[in-house]
Amino acid sequence: MEQQGEQDAYVKKGAEYKRDMNYIDTRITKDGRDGYAVEPGRYRLVAARACPWANRAVIVRRLLGLEDAISMGLCGPTHDKRSWTFDLDPGGVDPVLGIERLQQAYFKRFPDYPRGITVPAIVDVPSGEVVTNEFQQMTLDFSTEWTDYHREGAPELYPERLRAEIDEMAHRNLTEVNNGVYRCGFAGSQEAYDEAFGRLFTRLDWLSDHLADRRYLVGDTITEADVRLFTTLARFDAVYHGHFKCNRQKLTELPVLWAYARDLFQTPGFGDTTDFVQIKQHYYIVHADVNPTQIVPVGPDLSGWLTPSGREALGGRPFGDGTPPGPPPAAEAVPPDHTPAAWT
Repeated sequence: MEQQGEQDAYVKKGAEYKRDMNYIDTRITKDGRDGYAVEPGRYRLVAARACPWANRAVIVRRLLGLEDAISMGLCGPTHDKRSWTFDLDPGGVDPVLGIERLQQAYFKRFPDYPRGITVPAIVDVPSGEVVTNEFQQMTLDFSTEWTDYHREGAPELYPERLRAEIDEMAHRNLTEVNNGVYRCGFAGSQEAYDEAFGRLFTRLDWLSDHLADRRYLVGDTITEADVRLFTTLARFDAVYHGHFKCNRQKLTELPVLWAYARDLFQTPGFGDTTDFVQIKQHYYIVHADVNPTQIVPVGPDLSGWLTPSGREALGGRPFGDGTPPGPPPAAEAVPPDHTPAAWT
């Protein structure tokens, strides 16, 4: 989602950062009302492990067991201003879509597409056309429209009785935290940075209080709200603290949030989709106006992600009446040397 289209810079001097929230809002639904019906094997999720917004879709797909219904293509951690690319695949070509750049799927449907080429995106394999890049609705539709293809024991990530509360929690976290770190990192003035910094840590303090005596954000199970917050927390010390100047404290210095994040990281579907090497490569190399040398730092020490969180003492049932997902398919596993286990 960080792709900036034809812009060379991420920071606009003298201005606050404003994310373009206009996405392709076509939906894939059971009734196919937008022209794209739920159909196993028809669609390909294009993601990048580096991107927090794409990481959400990868986690939800895995928790729900949609791997056989929706295939996945992974772009590399870096891109130019034109597009994310499939440089992890042999020959730099996605083996299913047969393209080198995600841009090609966008232009196949919209030849004059004017905005950034973002991940996550879902592509209609038969036509080769992008269907949607609306990252917020995408994961909700995985939960509500793809139910016929959920694995046995799939959790309810968006239970109807809690949807209003989940939506409110997710919205506040989006404005203050998920996008708040970008508002700090891409601020074009001291005033814009100071304001974003204050809002970010005010919300993190609120979340610390909220989670002090409850295991999850909403209800007593993992929901969409937890998925959305996790992908930002997972990147906090690795990139946001230093690269984006979100440096009042590290995540490891916020005891409640650090334990909450570790609890999720150690839950199947979360940590096993997180690639810290690609995360650091993306931010420090792609955001060249923020980090002109494009040097990727060696630190911080990330081995602490595997230490016990103690959060199980708060109760809660991670998957409700469901069960954890099994191991990820071998082709989708994070390389072992890109995980905290390699640094212990």
